[in-house]
Amino acid sequence: MTDRKRELAANLAKVERRIAAACDAAGRKREEVTLIVVTKTYPASDVRILSELGVRHVAENRDQDAAPKAAECSDLPLTWHFVGQLQTNKVRSVVGYADFVQSVDRARLVTALSKEAVRQGREIGCLVQVALDADEGGRGERGGVGPDGIEELGELVARSPGLRWDGLMTVAPLTGPYAGRERAAFERLMDLSTDLRRTRPAANMVSAGMSADLEQAVAAGATHVRVGTAVLGVRPGLG
Repeated sequence: MTDRKRELAANLAKVERRIAAACDAAGRKREEVTLIVVTKTYPASDVRILSELGVRHVAENRDQDAAPKAAECSDLPLTWHFVGQLQTNKVRSVVGYADFVQSVDRARLVTALSKEAVRQGREIGCLVQVALDADEGGRGERGGVGPDGIEELGELVARSPGLRWDGLMTVAPLTGPYAGRERAAFERLMDLSTDLRRTRPAANMVSAGMSADLEQAVAAGATHVRVGTAVLGVRPGLG
């Protein structure tokens, strides 16, 4: 086993223990929470090691990094999630490898994703990104629509060929009433998901929580947590 594989295996084990403990504290089964490893800035060789260690879900937030990495790892049994703010001129590339786009936040993006998914003969799972720092009718500082915009945008996804509305995603906001209150933010997302599932029970994905706050997300009811630094280490150039 290489040094890097040992390092990633140890980090994965720590994260697994954290998720398991959080599930236990919340009275949830471990299998209710899916770990997505965010591999942005890290090479395809790390993705390959993660696959060898049993990781099945990986995420990227920049197409220029993700596209060549996904191509190099196309032989691996991985589900790819795109989690960053997505410009429409990158949609053709992203639809080529992403199984899920978690950052759907505007009608123009939905239209572009649908057109390209149909052209490529694919079905893309979509999460509406919810911005808990957005003013009514506005968008969040880190992308996303306010809670008042979920239904209209989600229904557009649901009606669009090649797309599937699978649920909601959020990033803990840095400003607004939920700043510094991650647990409250994730509980608000869960309330919105509960409302959504009354009419669309299949839209049951709740993606929330990252390395620093995954426990709060699990406690609130998240079905997917997006963990990067705790598995792969501090990003190059970030200290």
